[in-house]
Amino acid sequence: MAEIGKDIAKARSLLQQGELVAIPTETVYGLAANALDAASVTKIFEAKNRPYFDPLIIHVPDIYSVKKFTEEIPQKALRLMEHFWPGPLTFLLDKKNIIPDLVTAGLDRVGIRCPDHPLTTELLKSLSFPLAAPSANPFGYVSPTTPAHVNDQLGNRISYILDGGECRVGVESTIMGFENDQTIIYRVGGLSIERIESVIGQVLVKTNSVSNPQAPGQLQSHYAPRKPAELGDIQNLIDELSHRSVGLLTFQKTYSSSSIKKQIALSQSGNLEEAAQRLFSALRELDKSDVDVILLEEVPDIGLGRAINDRLRRAAAKS
Repeated sequence: MAEIGKDIAKARSLLQQGELVAIPTETVYGLAANALDAASVTKIFEAKNRPYFDPLIIHVPDIYSVKKFTEEIPQKALRLMEHFWPGPLTFLLDKKNIIPDLVTAGLDRVGIRCPDHPLTTELLKSLSFPLAAPSANPFGYVSPTTPAHVNDQLGNRISYILDGGECRVGVESTIMGFENDQTIIYRVGGLSIERIESVIGQVLVKTNSVSNPQAPGQLQSHYAPRKPAELGDIQNLIDELSHRSVGLLTFQKTYSSSSIKKQIALSQSGNLEEAAQRLFSALRELDKSDVDVILLEEVPDIGLGRAINDRLRRAAAKS
């Protein structure tokens, strides 16, 4: 298993040597490597068993770093960076040649963001390169929000996990870009569309499931538990599956049935931020429990609820 600690100097040294380190962010834990070194980035794909056609996001310490790695920062992007960085917002921008094609799956744009976590901010400021860092879990599985989650899944493939505690947002960053002067959301995430639109006006959402993704998190089946998951009306699903042992993941409500072996309500008070923060941990808990199938219930489709529902739909999608 990997060593877990708060030693930034050790994390920096390992990354400088081309090794992988799990890092905390406000969203989920990332599996980090030197984004400018293709050999180091290759280790990310190998450790996660991630397909090479799925692009990565690079992480930088501040706005000023962006111009080192991208050709241009659109005015709308700059305004959003000034409002929401550091934070859970990733931009797809035209990359400079210094970024290896492996990072972007051969695409012309690179995903770039400034994470909001003091340990990782300090780490990034101490490095001479940005970090490529997808979620620190096997590809397609539930994203990790604690060091223990990382160790459970990848502890035998990495040397060090930088311990930043439990992630406070709990779902991945929102990803956005620009096409013909139109602002596009490619992945709903930890920053709500409503907050983005309050700064720059209306955006277009294009989060369709695709086999050739332009951004991370666009594959149909993703963020999924190992056990089968069904999404829909919980009571109807319970009735249909009364012969099986079921686990429930709901927003607020609890249910009664002899077939229910375990159930988790994401937020009994109906708080979407709490629900997002608990989502992946709850999915992992149900996946480890003694149930045959996990039943999922959508949350109100507003604010962070859009990101939660996106993850639920992809978790229940059939590979």
